[in-house]
Amino acid sequence: MKSKLRKIPALISVLLKEPYLINLILKSNEAAKNKFQQKYPNIVALPQVEVKDLSDELMPETIESFLMDGSSLITDLHLLMTLAGRTACNSYLEIGTWRGESVYNVAKQVSDCLTINLPKEEMRLLGFHEQYIRQHGVLSVQNKNISHLETNTRTFDFGSLQKKFDLIFIDGDHSYDMVRSDTEKVFKDLIKENSVVVWHDYAYNPQKIRYEVFQAILDGVGEENHRHLYHVKNTMCALFWRDEIKTSVYDAYEIPEKIYEISLREKAFSTVLK
Repeated sequence: MKSKLRKIPALISVLLKEPYLINLILKSNEAAKNKFQQKYPNIVALPQVEVKDLSDELMPETIESFLMDGSSLITDLHLLMTLAGRTACNSYLEIGTWRGESVYNVAKQVSDCLTINLPKEEMRLLGFHEQYIRQHGVLSVQNKNISHLETNTRTFDFGSLQKKFDLIFIDGDHSYDMVRSDTEKVFKDLIKENSVVVWHDYAYNPQKIRYEVFQAILDGVGEENHRHLYHVKNTMCALFWRDEIKTSVYDAYEIPEKIYEISLREKAFSTVLK
């Protein structure tokens, strides 16, 4: 403890020179965890479920990904494709397009797909790199069955879509405010009795919870829906699922009980930036 106390003057000196670092400290996962535990002292983690228990259909074998910065885990994409392959799934909406890998893979199973992302001009006003902006949707635009909507979900009226969706993927801005806002709007306007909702980045990796997003999910769905929330094992995703399903308890230090066999094949991709 004494050694930590001796570091305080040095810390104050650094913060005075670089005050933006205060935000990094306040936004750290440990700070978010402390805030989370104050509000939800009796919740440690979501119960876990297996992808194989989410569908009776054959699970997809071919998944396409750039495997670059911002790409979802292969198991995340596998989860979405498995859910999309269910007989009950005929429509899909996602918030947060990026290069379009998620919706592109889902569209192999579902023809009615809508993806939402910030308008390019708004991204420019936010100071995003031009090459980053132009990469949005480079894969998903290659499937004409995928509809692209450019709007800010903070202000967009989801009710104007006049439609409910079978499968919804929330993967936009991962700040607490935006995850909660997107979640509340989805549950208000877009879900029906058998809708399934998936959130990306509930966890930093399959065994490390991202508490800012976790709290936003809990606050956004309302307490009455907490019993329908799960973490899908071996993914970074949380799941809203109303049906009965086998669960297990989260263990941050779980010993592996299964291994995935993944065959990789590289092919050329022609990127057309707009």
